Amino acid sequence: VQLQASGGGSVQAGGSLRLSCAASGDTGAINIVIWHRQAPGKTRELVAHITTGGRSHYYEDSLKGRFAISRDNTKNTVYLQMNNLNNEDTAVYYCQMKTARGEYWGQGTLVTVSS
Repeated sequence: VQLQASGGGSVQAGGSLRLSCAASGDTGAINIVIWHRQAPGKTRELVAHITTGGRSHYYEDSLKGRFAISRDNTKNTVYLQMNNLNNEDTAVYYCQMKTARGEYWGQGTLVTVSS
């Protein structure tokens, strides 16, 4: 399985970005995709996850209402819509997929929020 994360960029505070995590290969019938992020000088943290069936979870209350994770199983792609971005959202965002066969990581996409 290969994961390709994209959609990062530079945005002003209050702006929006949509990240994509496109999977190729045998992802299996059931998997879970997790978005992580790592801000400069900080440890990596969990952002959100979504199951094959569309059940989602956000790991920080501050993200609820601003971030939305979704997936299109026909395209093997998971999205992270990020709205009302602030400086604390600046980070490299990584997607991870867990399947019955193993765990896989994308290369990361950089999000920079400026005020």
